[in-house]
Amino acid sequence: MINAVVFDLDGTLINLPIDYDKLFQQFSKVTRNKNVRPLTKTIPKLDANVRKKIFEIWDKTELEAFTHVIVNADGMALYERFRKEPKALVTMQGKLLVQKFLNRFSLSFDCTVTREQSLDRIEQLKIVSEKLKVSIKNMLFIGNTDDDLSAAKKLGCQFLKVKT
Repeated sequence: MINAVVFDLDGTLINLPIDYDKLFQQFSKVTRNKNVRPLTKTIPKLDANVRKKIFEIWDKTELEAFTHVIVNADGMALYERFRKEPKALVTMQGKLLVQKFLNRFSLSFDCTVTREQSLDRIEQLKIVSEKLKVSIKNMLFIGNTDDDLSAAKKLGCQFLKVKT
């Protein structure tokens, strides 16, 4: 039984044309560390001021890329299919980009979890479960990566992979 549908953002509903190699080079300069990957492990270890600078660079890059955003038709069709279900959005993108996305495409979610709340997909899905008061096993997570699939499997969440 599906009581809530959870969508990933980038690669699932939209595709952001971000040059991640260039972005990681900027992060390396700020952190003074050549090896910043994976960011989900690096960022939590950073000093608050450095973390803030990283998020500022990341936000700026995302907002610039958003001017060239590409809609993922398959992901948007699934949003329409589940329009009446309780829905959540989980993303490694920032709050600023999410707000622009929601406004531009006139979409709404009952719960939104961004990188500012957690950089861990499993934790993001747990937050959604708590906020929507839905058992994880009764959530359908729609994503586009093997990491999305892995997080869903680890939690016992249903999963649907979108074509990118």
